[in-house]
Amino acid sequence: MQLFALFLCMLSSPIAKAEWKCDVDLNRGIVVTKDQIRVTNKSRTLYQINGDSQLFVGGYWIELDPKQERLLADLSSGIHYVIPKMILLAKEGTQLAVETVEQVYIGLVGTESKGYEKLQVSLERAQMKVREKFIRTEDNYYIGPGSFENVDELVDPELEAQIEKAINTSLGGILSAIGGLSTADAEELERRVERLSQRLENLGQEIELQAGPQAEGLKRKAQWFCKKLSGLDKIEESLRASIPELSAYNVIVSGDIKQLESHK
Repeated sequence: MQLFALFLCMLSSPIAKAEWKCDVDLNRGIVVTKDQIRVTNKSRTLYQINGDSQLFVGGYWIELDPKQERLLADLSSGIHYVIPKMILLAKEGTQLAVETVEQVYIGLVGTESKGYEKLQVSLERAQMKVREKFIRTEDNYYIGPGSFENVDELVDPELEAQIEKAINTSLGGILSAIGGLSTADAEELERRVERLSQRLENLGQEIELQAGPQAEGLKRKAQWFCKKLSGLDKIEESLRASIPELSAYNVIVSGDIKQLESHK
């Protein structure tokens, strides 16, 4: 149990898991190209914005008044700015998390065990989840629906499960590598735990030195994106309130709006 706690303490450091959270969801997929934004449900387009002034809902052009046009332009420019950068941030954040978990495992167990192969499979699945949800092909971008509750890491519950599986794989390999603790005498047990504790401490310092600045930079970017998404949510709500055809499509949902809707 002590070994398990030591390992989790290191993985729970600010590098591996930031304390800050952001309550933002995407209820639909968003496709962004140079001149167009499409809100999708699977492969079906629900509505699209051409340029920053044309709105089509269900394939029909919606005439807008000047105020609605300004709001639509603000929403369009905001999405065009945020979505491509969020996709890049998601991939950077996931790569950092994967490299950190792998570095911990190699530092404690090495690469020769069967557990290392299992770890690599789990981490590859985690990266695949990101590639499926955050897609870029040339100048086209796509983000799938889902929660950004952990937007500081941009990990949704499904992806988080894959990371947890990888960590559990790491723990299994580490405990197997230590081996024989239950049968060791008290003095030998104390020496082994002390050696492991020192290795964990050294690894933690090394990771902090190598990944700490990058992790902090990613966190600051994610905080900015969260505020930006919350602002876009307010613009979207104004459009939904004034355009009946949009009222059924609540794409960006942030904490304040969720609370208001839960009381309706």
